[in-house]
Parts: sequence; structure tokens; C-alpha cells
Amino acid sequence: MFVSSLLTLSYCWLCWLHTCAAYLQTQPEQIHLSYGVGPTQMIVTWVTMDPTPDSQCEFGQLPTRLTSVAKGYANRFVDGGSEQRVLFIHRVVLDNLAAGQMYFYHCGSDTGGWSSVYWFSAMKSGTNWSPKFAVIGDLGNVNGISVPYIQKAISKGQYDAVLHIGDFAYDMDSDNARVGDDYMRQMEPVAAYVPYMTVVGNHEAAYNFSNYENRFTMIDHRSGQLNNHFYSFDVGPIHFIGFSSEYYYYVEYGWNQIKVQYEWLENDLKEATKPENRALRPWIITMAHRPMYCSTDDSDDCTHKESIIRKGLPIVKEYGLEDLFYNYGVDIEIWAHEHIYERMWPVYDRHVYNGSHDQPYTNPKAPVHFISGSAGCQEDIDPFVPNPAPWSAVRIRDYGYTEMTVYNNTHIDFVQISTDKGGAVVDKFTVIKEIHGPEAWL
Repeated sequence: MFVSSLLTLSYCWLCWLHTCAAYLQTQPEQIHLSYGVGPTQMIVTWVTMDPTPDSQCEFGQLPTRLTSVAKGYANRFVDGGSEQRVLFIHRVVLDNLAAGQMYFYHCGSDTGGWSSVYWFSAMKSGTNWSPKFAVIGDLGNVNGISVPYIQKAISKGQYDAVLHIGDFAYDMDSDNARVGDDYMRQMEPVAAYVPYMTVVGNHEAAYNFSNYENRFTMIDHRSGQLNNHFYSFDVGPIHFIGFSSEYYYYVEYGWNQIKVQYEWLENDLKEATKPENRALRPWIITMAHRPMYCSTDDSDDCTHKESIIRKGLPIVKEYGLEDLFYNYGVDIEIWAHEHIYERMWPVYDRHVYNGSHDQPYTNPKAPVHFISGSAGCQEDIDPFVPNPAPWSAVRIRDYGYTEMTVYNNTHIDFVQISTDKGGAVVDKFTVIKEIHGPEAWL
């Protein structure tokens, strides 16, 4: 009787183990790419709901010959919501890639399961080529009207990367971070094929920005360190700088980081503007969520004459970024946050500095700002003030996104796509610069 009972208990235990194992959620999902420290690297990030013993990707130049293997690691992320949900964030660096070549890959493990096979093109080498980007801001799960357009464009190979200028999912922490999961699944048809380069927005603030901080993998190319809040990277003739505007507005999270970021920005700009580096990559483009300039009719900081990010912290008036960027000759400043598209004339200290009356963006005498914050979310489009300041050039209240094509050292094209109008072009302009750096302002 004892032996029979023991056998029965053992059988039940084995059945329970089998049942539990069957329900372990170890299938890779939410796969997305980002640039590494140089053109020979691509980073793959994904999520599993349960731990796996391995984080690895198999890749190669044919889908039937994924003969290269790269191994990485997983971090255990505990969401700050009431359920304290646990996610496992996996990161693998694909290295020694041949510049400009197409690679096929899948990720996972033999014990946990494998993803579908995806593909990407490694970054081209050098600076003598013309990268093209989709620029989006403020994109949610609900009313994410630009997503199908960008998915379609990615499937046709139209962009080298997607630049997301803050605010994801609305919000990634909602429903104990399940909204964040849904968003990343929604973006997989985009972000699994091209680098998805991001900066933080105000909608990521919950639990000290932890969902944003853990889900993405932005590598500062100079230090080689992961830093999703401020980092820089090079693509062709451009030096990109991504940074956090949110340190200035969530002082409880960012007070100690404002100084750290400001000093990092200054050091990065010093390095990028050394004559040998500026000659190689003359375009310097910054990306952050909250703009210095806007003409929307709300209470956001950019509607004030002296915005914090532009002029610095109240009272102490330190760490303002407009003078820093102007003094180092930053060319283009990309923003979002306002749920509109707005293009500025070349502007510094609220004054317009066009290149000329007929060709304002040819050899402009100040940085060029634009806002692309209407990719689509449930918060609707923002209203404009009826009489904007002289520095506001074009204002559009359509949902949509921006295409940016960097042709060479002197020409960048910008095209605004209206998804409200079925993909129609509603604005375009070209910035032409024969001289880069602060001497261009003279």
C-alpha cells in the first residue's frame, strides 16, 4: 500500500512538473534592434516572461545558414506596479558584421524557444553615404495611427533607422506594465528590422523611469556603456546626441543628474567638434522630448518666454542648453511632446537668423528646430495659439511623422507625412550648410 501510494504521488508530481514546464513563458518576444559602438555591431533586445538559461542569437547572411552564434545576458526587471510583475530583458551584441551587408537572425535558446527569423542591414562604413530616418514622437497603443505607415515603409526597406523622440505606449507602466508589453509587440514589425533609437519622454516617468530604462538598449559609442538617458552615436556624416529633457522637470528623479548630463553633453560636443571629427561628421543633430520653442496653446514649458530647458533651472539659471548648443554649432534640434508638427525658422534667443530672405535654410545663422510629436495617441492633437512668434515657420495639426534624408555633408531633406491625409506630404524643406560649427553663425 505504501509503495503504491508513493508511486501515485511520484506520478502526480511528474505530471505537475510537466504541466508547469508547459506554461513557462520563455518564448522570445518584443524583439528590437539598436546600434552598437560602431558599424560592425548590432544589439538585439527582447523579453521573456520567465527566465531561460541562455540568451543567444544565431545569425548569418542566408536565412538557411545562421551559423554565427552570439551570447549575451538577461536582466531581471521588476515593474513598480501593484503586482510587481517580473520581466526578463535579454541583450545580445552581434559583432564583426560586414559593413552594409544583410543579415538574418533569430534569438532565444534551445531550452526556452526561438523567435521567428528576422533580418537587418549592417551600417555602411565611413561617412560618404546617405542614411534615411523615420522620426516619430508621442506614439501610443491607442490611436497609434502612424504605426501601419511606418511598418509598411520598413517592409519596403525605406529607412535605415527609426528615431523615437519620447513617449511610448501611453503608458508603458500601465496595467502593471502590460501596456508596455503590448506596445513593444506592436513595434516588433518595425524595430526587429531596423535600429530603434529612442530618447525618454514624460510619459515614462513612473517608478523613476524604470520601464524605459530597462526595456531599451542605447549604447554611448564613446564609452561603450549602456545609458538610455543620454548617449551619442554616429551614422554616416551625422553625429547624433540623444539626451533627457525630463531631468529638468522631474527634479525628484533628476536633480543630481542635470549636472552630470550637462557635463557629459559639453564633453561630447567638445569631442565631436574637434576639427578632425567635424570634418568627418559635420552634421550634429540633437534629440530630446520637450522642446525649447513651440506655439501650442497649453501650459507646457516651451510656451513660456524663458523655458527651463532653454535658459536653465529657475533662480540659479544654470544648465540651460540653448547657449551650449549654439556655442558648439549644433545644426539640427529634434523635439516632440507637443502633439503637432511645427517647423521653426533658424532661431537663437527667440530671434530669427535666416540664411537669407529667399533661402532661409541655406547657410542659416542659427540652429534649426522642429517638433514631430503627432505620431498618434489617445490624447488628441494640441491646439495652436492664433498669433505665433516670428520664429514659427509652419504649423500642422495632422497626425503623422517626419522623414529625414541626410544626402551628404551639406544637404538634409525633411518631409512631413500626414497619416490623416493618407500619407500625403504636407511640408518639406532642405537645410543646406556649406559651413558647420559656430563659425557658420557669423
